[in-house]
Parts: sequence; structure tokens; C-alpha cells
Amino acid sequence: MQRLVLLLLLLSSPSFADEMGALLFQGNCVTCHYERVEKSAPSMMEVRKRYKEAFSDKKMFVRYLSQWVYKPSIERSIMQDAIAKHGLMPQLAYEIDVLKEIAAYIYETDFAKATSTPLNE
Repeated sequence: MQRLVLLLLLLSSPSFADEMGALLFQGNCVTCHYERVEKSAPSMMEVRKRYKEAFSDKKMFVRYLSQWVYKPSIERSIMQDAIAKHGLMPQLAYEIDVLKEIAAYIYETDFAKATSTPLNE
């Protein structure tokens, strides 16, 4: 029982949540969204900037971004120019809770200062 309580405390800690968000982001999003460079999709630096301008509250930011990625829509997009340039993001088979973890990581991460970069940047 003590181990279960310890595990639950560890999993709910902010640092673990941050690490999980970073892991999910790096394992999924950077295929198309480089941190600072726009190539086949807008950079995460630009996505974060635009979504924070629209939703400064973290809860609203996470909610809107995760729901939009869960079911991309031209009509609900706040980045019409990116859709015109790159096309609509494809619908991906991610659970909404995973997308919320990633969105929270994006909200908290200053990609201008982030240290990981793709080799071809």
C-alpha cells in the first residue's frame, strides 16, 4: 500500500508531468513541428505564441489546443495562414488526455530557449 501511495505521489508531481509532456512532445510532434524552424508545419515557437495570444489562461489554452489537434478543423483554427501554407493538420489517433499533456508542455515551454533541436535545423 505504501508503494502505491508513493507511486501515485510521484506520478502526480509537477516535475514528472513536465517530463511526461516533454517526452510525448518529442516523441510525436517534432516529426512535423520543429521547435524554432518552420518547415512542413509551423514551428512550435509560433504555435505557442499564437495560442497564448488567443488563450492566455493555461486551462483554456490546453483545452482549445488539445481539442483542435484531436479533431482539426479549418473553421476552428486560429492559424488560417498556416493552413493556407501547409494544409490542414491530419487527424491523428491520439487520446485526448495525451494531447492535454502535450498542450500543457507547450504552454509552459519557452521554445526560444529550448535546448533540443533537430539535426537539420
